[in-house]
Amino acid sequence: MSNPSAAGANASAPRSNAWSAAARLIARWLERHERVDELLETLGKSLAGPERARCQHLVFGVVRHAGRLEAELGRLIAHPPRFATRGVLYVAGFELIEAAGKPPEDGMAAKIGHHAVEQTKALASPAEARLVNAVVRKLAVALATPAPAANAGAAELAEYFSHPEWLVRRWLGQFGGEATRKLLEWNQQPAPVYARWRGLPGTTLPEWLKPTAWAGFYEVPPGRWNEVEPLLKSGAIYLQDPGTRLAVELLAPQATEVVLDACAAPGGKSLLIADTLKAGKVIALDVAGPRIARLTENLSRVPETVGVALVQGDLLQGAGPLFKEHGLPGLYTAVLIDVPCSNTGVMRHRVDVKWRLQDGDFLKHPEQQAALLAAAAKHVLHGGRLVYSTCSIDHAENEAVVKNFVADRHGQWTLEKSVVSKPWETGHDGAGAFLLRKL
Repeated sequence: MSNPSAAGANASAPRSNAWSAAARLIARWLERHERVDELLETLGKSLAGPERARCQHLVFGVVRHAGRLEAELGRLIAHPPRFATRGVLYVAGFELIEAAGKPPEDGMAAKIGHHAVEQTKALASPAEARLVNAVVRKLAVALATPAPAANAGAAELAEYFSHPEWLVRRWLGQFGGEATRKLLEWNQQPAPVYARWRGLPGTTLPEWLKPTAWAGFYEVPPGRWNEVEPLLKSGAIYLQDPGTRLAVELLAPQATEVVLDACAAPGGKSLLIADTLKAGKVIALDVAGPRIARLTENLSRVPETVGVALVQGDLLQGAGPLFKEHGLPGLYTAVLIDVPCSNTGVMRHRVDVKWRLQDGDFLKHPEQQAALLAAAAKHVLHGGRLVYSTCSIDHAENEAVVKNFVADRHGQWTLEKSVVSKPWETGHDGAGAFLLRKL
């Protein structure tokens, strides 16, 4: 029989390692305002498996709830402590929020507080541990308050659901109170992991992949990474949210067709186009840069029956000469332009986007998006189709861009079909996709 005390020690060790790593990363995030994905990359191989997953869960959770945590801690502490101590308080605060959403456990708040105190002794100092002990006790009470009333104003919603107030006001104006509240609640939940089953020859769909409402997409249960990894390496699955399918479904690539993906990196949609084609060719265009490596990797997984060409260049600078240089046509029957955007539809996955967005971005992005759409349109054959897509739910980046594009071309183009995924309604990431036809 195993030693119970030894088993308990082993069980708690990964939590402590992941916890202290998360507290350090949060301290650095608070101090330097780095992107969370880049921040997690600094872990290197210091954490792996369940420890790394736990650390990421804590970091994402803190960043999701940072606004509420900052507000509550600001009311409890007159002078903010060192970043190392603040990192501890934020992680403990997220654990208190998380515990409030689960079945009650005797003494859970006290356990979280005790653990935070012990971590502070190692990460900061014994003196600061006394501060943490006092603050976490009060923080547990403050964070136990219920959600705002249904008719709450923008400021109250913004603080409780940890979003910038200006963004909440924007959404209230676009979607109304009920939908905005659903969107805020949606953004605060961890995102499930979805895998697209590619149906490669010789592969068998594992029973543990959970079917979804979207054909070909499955939910990956927690704790299956050891089984997921070989499927990823073999190309049997591709980790992808179901929302990404909307643009490709509108484009409806036809067998033997040559399709241009005009903003291709990192290549998830290029791969989906290729899998849909089964025979034909995908031209993947994007600017040179760090994302090209990921695009190249994804294009290497394209079925052997589908041709691939990777073109590095700026669409806005004119892609015609680049296509000619590569021996490729300048005009296509099917073009996809998935433009850079605010990412307001994918905030479950990109948890720090809301803290990096500025009000002016909703003026800047549509200008760039309109320019990219116009540049992509130059490469569409008469009678051909062009899909404009975003991972935004904002009207300015979706309907307004397309409406202006069609109006400015005086009957040369028509909008045939469109779909905008509002995540609180569709149950997956938000996105906009618009099918345009060149007359």
